[in-house]
Amino acid sequence: MSQTVRDQVISIIAEQAVLQPSDIQSNATMEDLGIDSLGLVEAIFAIEEAFDISVPFNANDPTASGFDISNVEAIIAAVEGLVAEQKVG
Repeated sequence: MSQTVRDQVISIIAEQAVLQPSDIQSNATMEDLGIDSLGLVEAIFAIEEAFDISVPFNANDPTASGFDISNVEAIIAAVEGLVAEQKVG
């Protein structure tokens, strides 16, 4: 399951960055990928829809939301956490 989440998140981010998924490095920030704040919001909406989850509205403040958007790997980990919570809940 974890790899599937990873692949889907990378695919969504790649689409926003107009890149191939293979071009997405896990330590890349959204800024590194050329994704502006609007692109980030669109990526988050796509992630929410793809996984049927709700990303906290204050995701830009990971200390308050628990959802870290600092880089690709952090976003993957946060989505995996929300998906896991959803299965438990």
